[in-house]
Amino acid sequence: MALLMRGNDALNVNPPIGAHEALTFGVLVLCFTSRESDRVFHYIHTLTILSGAVTYYAEASNLGWSAVGSRQVFFARYVNWAIAFPSAALSLGMLSGVSWVTIITNIICSWVWVLTYIAASYTTTSYKWGFFAFGSFTWLILALSTLKESREAAQRLNISRDYMILSVWVNCVWLLYPVAFALTDGAHILDVTGGFIFVGILDIFMMPLWAVSFIFMSRNWDYKKLQLNFSEHRFDPTDGDGSLKREDAPITSKPVSSV
Repeated sequence: MALLMRGNDALNVNPPIGAHEALTFGVLVLCFTSRESDRVFHYIHTLTILSGAVTYYAEASNLGWSAVGSRQVFFARYVNWAIAFPSAALSLGMLSGVSWVTIITNIICSWVWVLTYIAASYTTTSYKWGFFAFGSFTWLILALSTLKESREAAQRLNISRDYMILSVWVNCVWLLYPVAFALTDGAHILDVTGGFIFVGILDIFMMPLWAVSFIFMSRNWDYKKLQLNFSEHRFDPTDGDGSLKREDAPITSKPVSSV
Protein backbone atom coordinates (compact mmCIF):
# COMPACT_ATOMS: atom_id res chain seq x y z
CA MET A 1 0.00 0.00 0.00
CA ALA A 2 2.83 2.39 0.86
CA LEU A 3 4.38 1.80 -2.53
CA LEU A 4 1.12 2.54 -4.33
CA MET A 5 0.65 5.73 -2.36
CA ARG A 6 4.12 6.88 -3.26
CA GLY A 7 3.47 5.99 -6.86
CA ASN A 8 0.38 8.17 -6.85
CA ASP A 9 2.36 11.01 -5.28
CA ALA A 10 4.63 11.05 -8.31
CA LEU A 11 1.68 11.97 -10.49
CA ASN A 12 0.98 15.01 -8.33
CA VAL A 13 4.43 16.44 -8.96
CA ASN A 14 4.68 18.65 -12.03
CA PRO A 15 8.35 19.10 -12.92
CA PRO A 16 9.12 22.03 -15.22
CA ILE A 17 9.20 19.92 -18.39
CA GLY A 18 8.21 22.89 -20.49
CA ALA A 19 11.11 24.91 -19.09
CA HIS A 20 13.55 22.14 -19.96
CA GLU A 21 12.21 21.94 -23.50
CA ALA A 22 12.33 25.71 -23.88
CA LEU A 23 15.93 25.84 -22.66
CA THR A 24 16.87 23.00 -25.00
CA PHE A 25 15.36 24.86 -27.95
CA GLY A 26 16.96 28.12 -26.84
CA VAL A 27 20.47 26.68 -26.63
CA LEU A 28 19.94 24.92 -29.98
CA VAL A 29 18.95 28.23 -31.59
CA LEU A 30 22.12 29.83 -30.20
CA CYS A 31 24.11 27.19 -32.10
CA PHE A 32 23.10 28.84 -35.36
CA THR A 33 23.85 32.36 -34.19
CA SER A 34 27.50 31.59 -33.45
CA ARG A 35 30.31 30.59 -35.75
CA GLU A 36 30.53 26.92 -36.60
CA SER A 37 33.92 26.65 -34.95
CA ASP A 38 32.52 28.09 -31.69
CA ARG A 39 29.64 25.67 -31.18
CA VAL A 40 31.26 22.83 -29.27
CA PHE A 41 29.76 23.83 -25.90
CA HIS A 42 26.39 24.58 -27.50
CA TYR A 43 26.20 21.02 -28.80
CA ILE A 44 27.27 19.45 -25.50
CA HIS A 45 24.77 21.38 -23.39
CA THR A 46 21.91 21.05 -25.86
CA LEU A 47 22.11 17.26 -25.67
CA THR A 48 22.47 17.32 -21.89
CA ILE A 49 19.45 19.56 -21.34
CA LEU A 50 17.49 17.40 -23.77
CA SER A 51 18.29 14.28 -21.71
CA GLY A 52 17.08 16.12 -18.62
CA ALA A 53 13.81 16.96 -20.35
CA VAL A 54 13.31 13.28 -21.22
CA THR A 55 14.08 12.29 -17.62
CA TYR A 56 11.53 14.65 -16.13
CA TYR A 57 8.95 13.64 -18.70
CA ALA A 58 9.40 10.03 -17.55
CA GLU A 59 9.19 10.92 -13.87
CA ALA A 60 6.15 13.16 -14.33
CA SER A 61 4.48 10.26 -16.16
CA ASN A 62 5.31 7.94 -13.25
CA LEU A 63 7.71 5.97 -15.44
CA GLY A 64 11.38 5.05 -15.18
CA TRP A 65 11.24 3.50 -11.72
CA SER A 66 11.32 0.13 -10.01
CA ALA A 67 10.30 -1.07 -6.56
CA VAL A 68 13.00 -1.59 -3.94
CA GLY A 69 11.31 -2.90 -0.83
CA SER A 70 8.40 -0.54 -0.21
CA ARG A 71 9.93 2.44 -2.02
CA GLN A 72 10.03 3.68 -5.58
CA VAL A 73 13.52 4.16 -6.95
CA PHE A 74 13.54 6.26 -10.10
CA PHE A 75 16.47 4.95 -12.10
CA ALA A 76 15.71 7.62 -14.74
CA ARG A 77 17.16 10.14 -12.29
CA TYR A 78 20.51 8.36 -12.28
CA VAL A 79 20.52 8.04 -16.05
CA ASN A 80 20.18 11.81 -16.22
CA TRP A 81 23.07 12.25 -13.78
CA ALA A 82 25.20 9.82 -15.80
CA ILE A 83 24.88 12.25 -18.70
CA ALA A 84 24.85 15.60 -16.90
CA PHE A 85 27.81 15.06 -14.57
CA PRO A 86 30.27 13.86 -17.25
CA SER A 87 29.20 16.64 -19.62
CA ALA A 88 29.98 19.20 -16.91
CA ALA A 89 33.37 17.57 -16.32
CA LEU A 90 34.02 17.54 -20.07
CA SER A 91 33.06 21.20 -20.50
CA LEU A 92 35.20 22.36 -17.59
CA GLY A 93 38.13 20.29 -18.79
CA MET A 94 37.96 21.62 -22.34
CA LEU A 95 37.63 25.18 -21.10
CA SER A 96 40.57 24.96 -18.71
CA GLY A 97 42.91 23.38 -21.24
CA VAL A 98 43.97 20.41 -19.09
CA SER A 99 45.19 17.27 -20.80
CA TRP A 100 42.74 14.79 -22.27
CA VAL A 101 44.03 12.26 -19.75
CA THR A 102 42.71 14.46 -16.94
CA ILE A 103 39.44 15.08 -18.77
CA ILE A 104 38.83 11.37 -19.35
CA THR A 105 39.75 10.62 -15.73
CA ASN A 106 37.22 13.19 -14.50
CA ILE A 107 34.53 11.75 -16.77
CA ILE A 108 35.17 8.26 -15.43
CA CYS A 109 35.08 9.60 -11.86
CA SER A 110 31.65 11.11 -12.50
CA TRP A 111 30.40 7.79 -13.88
CA VAL A 112 31.76 5.87 -10.89
CA TRP A 113 30.09 8.40 -8.61
CA VAL A 114 26.68 7.90 -10.23
CA LEU A 115 26.98 4.12 -10.59
CA THR A 116 27.88 3.61 -6.93
CA TYR A 117 24.90 5.73 -5.91
CA ILE A 118 22.50 3.73 -8.02
CA ALA A 119 24.01 0.54 -6.57
CA ALA A 120 23.40 1.97 -3.11
CA SER A 121 19.80 2.84 -3.95
CA TYR A 122 19.10 -0.77 -4.93
CA THR A 123 20.76 -2.21 -1.81
CA THR A 124 18.27 -2.82 0.97
CA THR A 125 20.81 -3.49 3.74
CA SER A 126 23.24 -1.22 5.55
CA TYR A 127 25.86 -2.17 2.95
CA LYS A 128 24.37 0.61 0.81
CA TRP A 129 26.43 3.07 2.80
CA GLY A 130 29.60 1.37 1.59
CA PHE A 131 28.62 2.17 -2.00
CA PHE A 132 27.70 5.65 -0.85
CA ALA A 133 31.14 6.14 0.70
CA PHE A 134 32.93 4.98 -2.47
CA GLY A 135 30.81 7.30 -4.60
CA SER A 136 31.30 10.30 -2.33
CA PHE A 137 35.07 9.71 -2.26
CA THR A 138 35.10 9.64 -6.06
CA TRP A 139 33.16 12.90 -6.11
CA LEU A 140 35.83 14.40 -3.83
CA ILE A 141 38.53 13.45 -6.36
CA LEU A 142 36.48 15.09 -9.12
CA ALA A 143 35.99 18.24 -7.06
CA LEU A 144 39.70 18.59 -6.28
CA SER A 145 40.59 18.12 -9.93
CA THR A 146 38.13 20.69 -11.25
CA LEU A 147 38.87 23.24 -8.51
CA LYS A 148 42.66 22.96 -8.31
CA GLU A 149 44.37 21.23 -11.23
CA SER A 150 42.05 22.62 -13.88
CA ARG A 151 42.13 26.09 -12.32
CA GLU A 152 45.91 26.16 -12.63
CA ALA A 153 45.62 25.19 -16.29
CA ALA A 154 43.00 27.90 -16.87
CA GLN A 155 45.34 30.53 -15.42
CA ARG A 156 47.84 29.81 -18.17
CA LEU A 157 45.12 30.65 -20.71
CA ASN A 158 44.13 33.86 -18.87
CA ILE A 159 40.60 32.57 -18.42
CA SER A 160 40.76 31.73 -14.73
CA ARG A 161 38.01 34.20 -13.70
CA ASP A 162 35.34 32.71 -15.95
CA TYR A 163 36.54 29.20 -15.19
CA MET A 164 36.36 29.68 -11.43
CA ILE A 165 32.85 31.14 -11.62
CA LEU A 166 31.61 28.09 -13.55
CA SER A 167 33.67 25.58 -11.58
CA VAL A 168 32.67 26.89 -8.14
CA TRP A 169 29.04 27.00 -9.26
CA VAL A 170 28.91 23.38 -10.36
CA ASN A 171 30.91 22.15 -7.37
CA CYS A 172 28.60 23.93 -4.92
CA VAL A 173 25.67 22.12 -6.53
CA TRP A 174 27.58 18.82 -6.64
CA LEU A 175 28.21 19.20 -2.90
CA LEU A 176 24.48 18.88 -2.24
CA TYR A 177 23.92 15.71 -4.27
CA PRO A 178 25.35 13.39 -1.55
CA VAL A 179 23.01 15.13 0.90
CA ALA A 180 20.08 14.67 -1.48
CA PHE A 181 20.84 10.99 -1.94
CA ALA A 182 21.25 10.39 1.78
CA LEU A 183 17.86 11.97 2.50
CA THR A 184 16.01 10.21 -0.34
CA ASP A 185 17.12 6.81 -1.65
CA GLY A 186 19.63 6.44 1.16
CA ALA A 187 17.95 6.92 4.53
CA HIS A 188 14.41 7.40 3.12
CA ILE A 189 13.92 10.50 5.27
CA LEU A 190 12.20 12.37 2.42
CA ASP A 191 9.31 10.70 0.61
CA VAL A 192 9.19 10.45 -3.17
CA THR A 193 7.50 13.83 -3.61
CA GLY A 194 9.92 15.57 -1.28
CA GLY A 195 12.79 13.92 -3.10
CA PHE A 196 11.46 15.17 -6.43
CA ILE A 197 11.41 18.73 -5.15
CA PHE A 198 14.90 18.62 -3.58
CA VAL A 199 16.61 16.84 -6.47
CA GLY A 200 14.62 18.81 -9.04
CA ILE A 201 15.96 22.12 -7.68
CA LEU A 202 19.51 20.76 -7.78
CA ASP A 203 19.07 19.48 -11.33
CA ILE A 204 17.83 22.87 -12.51
CA PHE A 205 20.85 24.66 -11.04
CA MET A 206 23.15 21.85 -12.16
CA MET A 207 22.46 21.82 -15.87
CA PRO A 208 19.87 24.16 -17.42
CA LEU A 209 20.87 27.34 -15.55
CA TRP A 210 24.56 26.47 -15.46
CA ALA A 211 24.57 25.54 -19.15
CA VAL A 212 22.88 28.78 -20.19
CA SER A 213 25.39 30.75 -18.10
CA PHE A 214 28.21 28.76 -19.70
CA ILE A 215 26.96 29.57 -23.20
CA PHE A 216 26.43 33.24 -22.31
CA MET A 217 29.99 33.59 -20.98
CA SER A 218 31.46 31.70 -23.94
CA ARG A 219 30.65 34.62 -26.26
CA ASN A 220 33.73 36.45 -24.97
CA TRP A 221 36.17 33.55 -25.32
CA ASP A 222 38.83 33.20 -27.99
CA TYR A 223 38.22 29.65 -29.23
CA LYS A 224 41.38 29.75 -31.31
CA LYS A 225 43.48 30.55 -28.25
CA LEU A 226 41.66 27.83 -26.31
CA GLN A 227 42.33 25.44 -29.23
CA LEU A 228 38.63 24.65 -29.45
CA ASN A 229 38.05 26.01 -32.96
CA PHE A 230 37.93 22.50 -34.37
CA SER A 231 36.23 23.44 -37.63
CA GLU A 232 38.60 26.21 -38.71
CA HIS A 233 41.38 23.80 -39.63
CA ARG A 234 39.36 22.05 -42.30
CA PHE A 235 40.03 22.81 -45.96
CA ASP A 236 38.61 21.76 -49.30
CA PRO A 237 41.32 20.41 -51.64
CA THR A 238 39.12 20.97 -54.70
CA ASP A 239 38.04 24.07 -56.56
CA GLY A 240 34.41 23.19 -55.97
CA ASP A 241 33.97 21.35 -59.26
CA GLY A 242 35.76 18.20 -58.17
CA SER A 243 39.09 19.11 -59.79
CA LEU A 244 42.22 19.61 -57.74
CA LYS A 245 43.32 23.11 -56.95
CA ARG A 246 46.24 24.31 -58.99
CA GLU A 247 48.62 24.37 -56.04
CA ASP A 248 47.53 20.86 -55.04
CA ALA A 249 47.68 19.35 -58.52
CA PRO A 250 50.17 16.51 -58.89
CA ILE A 251 53.53 17.43 -60.33
CA THR A 252 54.25 15.70 -63.60
CA SER A 253 57.68 15.44 -65.09
CA LYS A 254 58.25 17.02 -68.47
CA PRO A 255 59.69 14.88 -71.21
CA VAL A 256 63.33 15.51 -71.83
CA SER A 257 63.87 16.54 -75.42
CA SER A 258 66.51 14.66 -77.28
CA VAL A 259 69.35 16.55 -78.87
